[in-house]
Amino acid sequence: MPRKSSVSEYSSDAQGETAVVQSISKRIRHKGEGHRGRLRDKFLESGLSGFHDYEVIEMLLTLATPRRDCKEIAKAALSRFKTLQGVLEAAEASLQEISGIGPQNILGMKLIKAVADRYLEKQLIQKDIISHSKALFDYLYYNLRDKSRECFKIIHLDAKNQVLGTETLFEGSLSTTAVYPREVIQAALNHHAAAVIFAHNHPSGDPAPSSDDMAITRKLIFCCHIMGITVHEHIVIGENRYFSFADEGYIAKMYHEMESLNI
Repeated sequence: MPRKSSVSEYSSDAQGETAVVQSISKRIRHKGEGHRGRLRDKFLESGLSGFHDYEVIEMLLTLATPRRDCKEIAKAALSRFKTLQGVLEAAEASLQEISGIGPQNILGMKLIKAVADRYLEKQLIQKDIISHSKALFDYLYYNLRDKSRECFKIIHLDAKNQVLGTETLFEGSLSTTAVYPREVIQAALNHHAAAVIFAHNHPSGDPAPSSDDMAITRKLIFCCHIMGITVHEHIVIGENRYFSFADEGYIAKMYHEMESLNI
């Protein structure tokens, strides 16, 4: 005759099963935490040096995802948007089309992008960027290098060539941007600017100026000059390189043209 199981035996079996589940869960959790810990230690030891772009995205995703493994999600995001900059600038709706990315995951990426933008902009404030041009190039390259459309940016300066503010005035297509001198002048006057620097990007990666770039630069210099605003520079940002109208002598040449016309 079979022996009846006691309540204590049932309790013992349940406790044993619970212990097994907890043990498995603990091992899985430690595996994920160990990977994140190694990423954190690697970053704290040497910054982002040696990090793949997907690892940077992975770290940002983990800021609002305490348990889930984010490596494959990060790789999927990088595959979809091609570059780290592309992921950081992607629209929230587009990011959420990737399996595993929800509103909470996006927090880390959007936060770090906003912090980086503000940090680089503050690096320019109260600096004579005519003699501290590296901060200017760092800021412009970070902001414009991976834009999928042409964007025209203006940097407003006071009489001592210190930055008053920056803004993107126009955004165009893949290859062109309509720039309106009247709005450029109005923006400069709103900032009480004594001088300005212009910048725009070429999504193709080639910073060589087009004939339209030359024409609008000349027009802007003439219009600004009439309003008593100096144009110091127009920079075209490409892939890992840029074209400087000032360095190549075009700004000086255009001012010389005005002098010859007694403007």
